[in-house]
Amino acid sequence: MNLLVTGGAGFIGLNFVHYLLKSTSYNITVIDSLTYASHPKEIRTLTSSDSRLRFIKGSIVNEKDMEAVMDQNYEAIIHFAAESHVDNSIQNADKFIQTNIVGTYQLLQQLTKGHAKKMIHISTDEVYGTLSPTQPPFTEKSPLSPNNPYSATKASSDLLVRSYNETFKLPLITTRCSNNFGPFQNMEKFIPTIVYKALHNHKIPVYGDGLQIRDWLFVEDHCKAISLILEKGKWGEVYNIGGGNERKNIDVVKQILGILGKPENLIEFVEDRKGHDRRYAIDSSKLQNELGWKQTSNFDQSLEKTVRWHMNKFKGTPS
Repeated sequence: MNLLVTGGAGFIGLNFVHYLLKSTSYNITVIDSLTYASHPKEIRTLTSSDSRLRFIKGSIVNEKDMEAVMDQNYEAIIHFAAESHVDNSIQNADKFIQTNIVGTYQLLQQLTKGHAKKMIHISTDEVYGTLSPTQPPFTEKSPLSPNNPYSATKASSDLLVRSYNETFKLPLITTRCSNNFGPFQNMEKFIPTIVYKALHNHKIPVYGDGLQIRDWLFVEDHCKAISLILEKGKWGEVYNIGGGNERKNIDVVKQILGILGKPENLIEFVEDRKGHDRRYAIDSSKLQNELGWKQTSNFDQSLEKTVRWHMNKFKGTPS
């Protein structure tokens, strides 16, 4: 099986490539523009050590780059490539509109030309908006109600995918995951930021009162879910992938400080983010009941594993 993985040098995409190389015999082509959040050294090391992996530097927004990567037909496209940092989208949404919307459109066009048999579009729970503390978790039937430019562009791409499934009868699946954590996540994200600042005894900024709730999903469980959906998923469907680990932001900060043996007086509450969603929670029962997916990672153990990985990465970095 030949697969095309977009954004395969980024956080979740790179973990997925690792997972495929370890657990399957697939041939994999990765296209990635190698933005600031990517891991060029890691993807090139993997490419040189495994003949099943091919890497092409390119942008899914660029038509010529897409033509170059479509030099063969693929069994499936696994579409991770995206701009994903909410704070950056609030400052300037241009790249988010280009990558998340236009890039997805370019891939859909390739499917209409027959360059791939199917596509799994990786989205986010943020397209659903926010929940109150007492509301049930989001299901696949929850309305799309994005509250920031990042999630709005992802919701837009989700609707594009839906329209191409309905109009052109293309074999497409959308997945919506909760907050991922694990190796290879960029330092701008929540958990790596805490680890870096704590290691260097810097103040750790916590938005608002820190009581925002997130549903945490270990990235390896996410990769297993996507692999299962690739094999058994029903085209035209949406599958939620949640960790079932709802935690307040402030509690996660304190847990990481405990792992690192750092004092809680490093915490500094700062002005809340504009349009900050209060709570995310994902109902994964459809994925569990229909395809048999089960989360296998323990949150506390996976968090400690993640913290240790980032500790090793940040050792010797300037403060």
